Amino acid sequence: MAAHSTEEPFPFHGLLPKKETGAASYLTRFPGYDGRGVLIAILDTGVDPGAPGMQVTTEGKPKIVDIIDTTGSGDVNMTTLVEPKDGTITGLSGRTLKIPPAWVNPSGKYRIGVKNGYEFFPKALKERIQKERKEKMWDPPHRAALAEVSRRTEEFDLSHPSPSQLEKLQKEELQSQSELLASLEKKYSDPGPVYDCVLWHDDITWRAVVDTSESGELSQCTVLGSYRETQEYASLGNAEMLNYSVNIYDEGNTLCIVTSGGAHGTHVASIAAGYFPDEPERNGVAPGAQILALKIGDTRLSTMETGTGLIRAMIEVINHKCDLVNYSYGEATHWPNSGRICEVITEAVQKHNVMFVSSAGNNGPCLSTVGCPGGTTSSVIGVGAYVTPDMMVAEYSLREKLPPNQYTWSSRGPSTDGALGVSISAPGGAIASVPNWTLRGTQLMNGTSMSSPNACGGIALILSGLKQNGIRPSVPAVRRALENTALKVDDIEVFAQGHGIIQVDRALDYLTQHASLPTSHLGFSVTVGAQRGIYLRDPAHVLAPSDHGVGIEPIFPENTENSERISLQLHLALTCATPWVQCPSHLELMNQCRHFNVRIDPMGLREGLHYTEVCGYDTAAPASGPLFRVPITVIIPTKVSDGRNQEVCFTDVHFRPGQIRRHFITVPQGASWAEITLTSHSGDVSSKFVLHAVHLVKQRAYRANEFYKFSSLLEKGSLTEAFPVLSGRIVELCIARWWASLGDVTVDYSISFHGLTTSPSPLHIHASEGVTNFEVSSPLRYEDVSPSVTLKSWVQPLRPINSKIKSLGLRDVLPNNRQLYEIVLTYSFHQPKSGEVTPSCPMLCELLYESEFDSQLWMLFDQNKRLLGSGDAYPHQYSLKLEKGDYTLRLQVRHEQSSELERLKDLPFVVSHRLSTTLSLDVYETHRAALMAKKKANSVTLFPGATQPFYVTALPDDKVPKGTSPGCYMTGSLVVPKSEYGKKADIVPVVYHLIPAPNKTKNGGKEKDKEGEKEKDVKEEFAEALRDLKIQWMTKLDTNSLYDELKENFSSYLPLHVQRLHQLDLEKERVKRLLEVVSAADLVISQIDQTALAVYLTMKTDPRPDAASIKSDMEKQKSSLLDALCRKGCALADQLLLPPAPQEGASGAGTGPAPAEVAGEQVTSSSDESQEAVVKTLTDTFWEVQKWAELTDSKVLTFSYKHALANKMYGRALKYSSKIVEDKPNKDNMKNCIQLMRHLGWTHCATFTENWLPIMYPVEYTPF
Repeated sequence: MAAHSTEEPFPFHGLLPKKETGAASYLTRFPGYDGRGVLIAILDTGVDPGAPGMQVTTEGKPKIVDIIDTTGSGDVNMTTLVEPKDGTITGLSGRTLKIPPAWVNPSGKYRIGVKNGYEFFPKALKERIQKERKEKMWDPPHRAALAEVSRRTEEFDLSHPSPSQLEKLQKEELQSQSELLASLEKKYSDPGPVYDCVLWHDDITWRAVVDTSESGELSQCTVLGSYRETQEYASLGNAEMLNYSVNIYDEGNTLCIVTSGGAHGTHVASIAAGYFPDEPERNGVAPGAQILALKIGDTRLSTMETGTGLIRAMIEVINHKCDLVNYSYGEATHWPNSGRICEVITEAVQKHNVMFVSSAGNNGPCLSTVGCPGGTTSSVIGVGAYVTPDMMVAEYSLREKLPPNQYTWSSRGPSTDGALGVSISAPGGAIASVPNWTLRGTQLMNGTSMSSPNACGGIALILSGLKQNGIRPSVPAVRRALENTALKVDDIEVFAQGHGIIQVDRALDYLTQHASLPTSHLGFSVTVGAQRGIYLRDPAHVLAPSDHGVGIEPIFPENTENSERISLQLHLALTCATPWVQCPSHLELMNQCRHFNVRIDPMGLREGLHYTEVCGYDTAAPASGPLFRVPITVIIPTKVSDGRNQEVCFTDVHFRPGQIRRHFITVPQGASWAEITLTSHSGDVSSKFVLHAVHLVKQRAYRANEFYKFSSLLEKGSLTEAFPVLSGRIVELCIARWWASLGDVTVDYSISFHGLTTSPSPLHIHASEGVTNFEVSSPLRYEDVSPSVTLKSWVQPLRPINSKIKSLGLRDVLPNNRQLYEIVLTYSFHQPKSGEVTPSCPMLCELLYESEFDSQLWMLFDQNKRLLGSGDAYPHQYSLKLEKGDYTLRLQVRHEQSSELERLKDLPFVVSHRLSTTLSLDVYETHRAALMAKKKANSVTLFPGATQPFYVTALPDDKVPKGTSPGCYMTGSLVVPKSEYGKKADIVPVVYHLIPAPNKTKNGGKEKDKEGEKEKDVKEEFAEALRDLKIQWMTKLDTNSLYDELKENFSSYLPLHVQRLHQLDLEKERVKRLLEVVSAADLVISQIDQTALAVYLTMKTDPRPDAASIKSDMEKQKSSLLDALCRKGCALADQLLLPPAPQEGASGAGTGPAPAEVAGEQVTSSSDESQEAVVKTLTDTFWEVQKWAELTDSKVLTFSYKHALANKMYGRALKYSSKIVEDKPNKDNMKNCIQLMRHLGWTHCATFTENWLPIMYPVEYTPF
């Protein structure tokens, strides 16, 4: 066992590495060049101003100059204006807010808004607070309430051994309370804290308050101004520890609450520029630099970056005149170096001299896995991630120090257009500060996300030194200095480390020495046709020598004098170190694009990977290193021998920790999947491996054809994985030993290819065809085939119901007053039953950085405008569970040209509904079997070269999901192989096109009825039609004359009396007419022969010829009877509940009065006897109703609720009012439930439900 001494000092320099990049020695040499005078924009999840090291710079200046949320996720709509009455205002949450007298507000007007805390809480914090709130605010009172009801039920049972009818109701009341408490516990869902927001202008600036007391006590809350003006921030509470600041936009119409959306941004800022005056070993790389914190990760999208966030952030970067940007974010892109976001970044770099440093990506070890913008955009410095021996000990506590290496996962170049992809590398891990809400001071994180700020901090040191010496370098000059002075590490390939590890001190010396050269501020654009390098990867490209035209053009900084452009005359030497590349020896360059030819002869190259560069030197200053490089990558693939096995084997392969073996294999024609098997020979070492395979397809991101598996290979163990391959193309397969997997191992591995070709692929089945065929062939070897077709979801295409284009606010103006515009498209759809949906916009989805539009963002709302979810470019990340109902979806797309948005006004959108159970289609071997639905296909063995047709039948009509209509289609997959590995890897997409549903047969009897009716006299018909029209209008005209007129001629016509009852029971004057309502209801009841109705309802079958019309008539009678009984019951209950004079706020026929205001206020004017009579009639009506329907029937609910209320049975009342809310969710019905909870003493339930109100019933749609 290794002996460790406790005397050994802790390796602090490994926690946040600065030694390996020369930053530590640089600061020893130049203590004053510590980043002072440099402003770094951190585009990330936001930075916590309260985090350790984020307070001041080495000069005592504020560390963070501004904190801005550019995504819109913290925005609060503040358009509602109010004036205080008696020093209070009513907030949008419904709470009364007390305005402290000390506040200065000359206008006397306040703007108010409301924000749900969980909308801007980071995910991890939300989970912690949800748990704490349940444990502290819900569980204790809920347990007490349950125990109390249980005790009372027991007492009641003991004292009432044989209960009467009324006592049974009282027992039911206790049971209801018990059931309700259990149901409230089961349905418990925490809405989170709801904050009222108040904003006003004190004649100097805007002031804002967030009601963190959640009780309206605004004097206890912090008044904040915009962070940029005041440098103020506050905390949401001691439990949350979430620090927030505010910004005010649109002349006070928008308040933005800015918080960190995750711990990532603070960690990144801390690496780049944290400052600890008392613990210098914890400092970031450039402790003297200032930070502009820009939150580009949208909290609504789990901190995914959005185009809106990025373009607004770049506007802020330019406006604040930032020197540097650190961007530790990125995604795979379908095509490099283009798209609106990349254009805006490039504009900032080229026209405003901003250095943009970004992570290269964490998707290695395969080649061409660099992310966008870090590894694919010319104007961006992409940084790879490197791990040093000191980091292994200090950060990862490894048992032994290994040699320095690139992390296994660090993305590799080249970019698909031949550019190198990774510019430099830096240490890719650190233990650094994180936000207060994590309840930690520091945390270990690793990724190119950490290497980027380490390099960015290093560049800040260089710029700090140059600025203090009066040198203002251009971006290309600094980049050239970094790349020409970086330290190349042996044994790490160029695609991983780029030009090497950043060397801060050497880069400063380089820039100082070469500042006077005529080329010092120039950039150079390298083009090879439409590409930025030469990348030969296709088998056809390496069969013979090839010529490539290279263009070199000098790029001058913005505002360069024309005389300088004219005088440029460079005499360049071109060199290349490899014999297989031929290039000219010299090039004369002036202010234009000059071309030269490069010849590549790959004929003698061994299999595998080859890289070289054509470098251009200034013959006047060759010591300054290359001015530009033309990267050349050539891949010579391995061919699979044409044997029966179609496999490639490697035996006794030795792997050191972190070692990578790459194989580029031409996939045999006809292969569709490969199987890789690893077997370990080492008996004493288990090891971790990454298996990574990538096909590059034009205009498709690497992730579209990627396989990645992190596996453990046990001592003497073996493992097998399968992955899809593309026939005839090159696949790169990486077998990589994990960088921290200790000890050496020896393994055998083999890659075998299998193939089944399905035609057509993808398979489109049209329901109208009835039988659809496809063919399967086995080009390579014997394969067992067992086809199965499953459908997993149905897709509903939508068109916008409206669209609106408008210009955005002042946050959205690019330099030179280029105003950005938005189009907001509104779609609506019906969800036929509860299930999972995935909304997406097919034309724009999967495009983010490369999109020609600035951004896309959709939000999904229910009927009450409650926000249920949002999504953007990558739909698979944003699936939602929806209940049955109607939904509205709003999509925002932004662009600089409103004419481009005009083209989108009818943009289709789709909602994919996941099926609760997958559907299978039947597959047959012959057309005849399919036609007769006989003998389904079993498994078939195909010999090499054989082809077999199969036939699929349509889905039975009763299996087609509800809610579909023509234009909808279903999606799923066809799996042909029988083998388990093949099933995982060889999957053919299936699209099933739906057709209109079958027509329902019409009832023949009804046609006959109509013929009978024709015999009626026309005059009679007219009289009846006139009568029905007058009846229809009765409820619209508040007068008795129509009823009186019709009553004389049609006294026994039931619909007339029903309509009269409805007329009297209208909300307007109902309270005054309660007695009339009762008598009108009695009249309806008296018109119905209840005995005949009851007899009819007990009949099992009705043999009469006109059974259908009798049934319809009887159903109408039952419905009218039930309606009359319920309206009568409600009127009786209201006589007991309502005070005699109509009061304001007494609601009518809806769900009755709000209980707290009226319960117990009995009618005092009438005598006790009349009241007893009302009680008795109410009770009789209650039992009468139950003869015809359940109390929970939706038609009866309102009466059940009021009856319980009149009897002060609040548990039963809550049971029914909860059911009413389920049927008709609205604010008033919810408020009734809250009042009843308070009556029952369940304050905790009332408080939680009350917090749901502003969330479930917002006034406006959430702003984009």
